[in-house]
Amino acid sequence: MKLFSRIALYSIWILAGGFMSGHLMAQSSDAYPSKPVRIIVPVSAGGSTDRLARLLAEKLSVTWKQPVIVENVTGAGGSIGATQAAKSKPDGYTLLLHSDAVVLNLALLSKPNYSLSDLTGVVKVAANPQILVVRPGLGVSTLKEYAELIKSKPGIISVGLPTNGGIGHISHEMLSKALNLNVNYVPYPGGGPAALAVMGEHVDATMITTAAVTEFIKAKKLVPIAVTTSYRSSALPDVPTISESGVPGFSVESWQGILAPASTPKEIVRKINRDTLLILENPDFKKQIEAMGYGVSSGSPEQFNASLNDELKRYTQVIKDAKITLK
Repeated sequence: MKLFSRIALYSIWILAGGFMSGHLMAQSSDAYPSKPVRIIVPVSAGGSTDRLARLLAEKLSVTWKQPVIVENVTGAGGSIGATQAAKSKPDGYTLLLHSDAVVLNLALLSKPNYSLSDLTGVVKVAANPQILVVRPGLGVSTLKEYAELIKSKPGIISVGLPTNGGIGHISHEMLSKALNLNVNYVPYPGGGPAALAVMGEHVDATMITTAAVTEFIKAKKLVPIAVTTSYRSSALPDVPTISESGVPGFSVESWQGILAPASTPKEIVRKINRDTLLILENPDFKKQIEAMGYGVSSGSPEQFNASLNDELKRYTQVIKDAKITLK
């Protein structure tokens, strides 16, 4: 009987411990957040990523009944902000709203100060196709015409890059490889300057996020050629994809998403994911995002992390093949 009693007591202790552990974990998620949350945005204030972050922060503040503060930490193509977030306390109170640049920097920098294993994907917020646009005076309006013009003037047609080694650069390199194109790349310090350079006829074309040029396309200041994703942009539904335009299977998707330090409790990560997805499903919020040129995204943290790893492998190979280096 004594042995049986000890076994019974031990079993009860194990069950109680498991219950308490689960209860505490649930409590940590239910109680979150109990103080202000900081979202690091590694680009300057006023850009499309910053506007997206502030719009989302406003909605999360209402959901969580806590201030959600956007902090712009710029420099080194977004790697300074990413490093600061990666090294922050993994408690859910410091988040990072970044783009595909968080992956590209790891492939481009010889000695990055963070690794993908220092961060965990929380939720992909928005998908933003890259779009190839040209100046109206170039005289082309389709991908076939664009490619034919470049081949008739190898190394002459100039393509402005929002950033050297950015997703627009990567996308155009992939296109150049597929169609055997030889262009003259001209780097600019951001999407705004690159778009203005095309409109000012300083360069012939650019590959850029749709959110950066949607209003200029609608005003006929830029001519859209094709988008890089496997699907058309909801903001510009009449613009074909590169895949539809003669390069089957071509697909590059730029994005914005929330990441956190790697050891952030999974329960908190899942809560942020759930709460953000509920905001993204709101018709009014979705309309605001789409008006900016974005497409609302979705998915679990696990799916986000899988895509991060896939992109790192894919883009590293493109950068290596094209011999892209940061200047």
